[in-house]
Amino acid sequence: MSRLALPFEVADLSAFARSLRDQLEHKPSHVELLNMLCRAAGFRNYQHFRADSEARQRLVAAQEVKPTPNHQLVEKVARHFDAEGRLLRWPAKTPHLELCLWVLWSRIPSGSVLSEREINDLLNRWHVFGDHAVLRRALFEAGLVDRTQDGRKYRRIEQKPPVELSALLVRVTTAAA
Repeated sequence: MSRLALPFEVADLSAFARSLRDQLEHKPSHVELLNMLCRAAGFRNYQHFRADSEARQRLVAAQEVKPTPNHQLVEKVARHFDAEGRLLRWPAKTPHLELCLWVLWSRIPSGSVLSEREINDLLNRWHVFGDHAVLRRALFEAGLVDRTQDGRKYRRIEQKPPVELSALLVRVTTAAA
């Protein structure tokens, strides 16, 4: 029969050691008990445990650094929108097109199912070059919207947008205001 490993986490190892020591008949010193507990957990001693713990905290803090948006890309993509926030032209460059599609995605109501006519009406309000079908198809192919097999119902697929989207939305919304 295999042994079941049960994880055990203690908020304060020192307080835990003090409490455990008070319950023991032979009472090791506080430091001896800390070392015993840490050795039982797979560390050489309390100092090794503490150094490992601090290193893990530094790694987690380093990973929590938020990525910064590419402001040059945001500037270039913002040129594809007019003063009312409508898409002026079909972007030739793929990164520009993807970010433009994300703007359209952000405007689709989340959680709602739209008919083909409703999505077409929305897309027609958000662009000026007169081809809602190419936008609808591009949104589907980019994985930003889902549709039924017959293409009659559309819904936005919830996902994490690129970091540039929020900066671009500020630019496009500010221009439209």
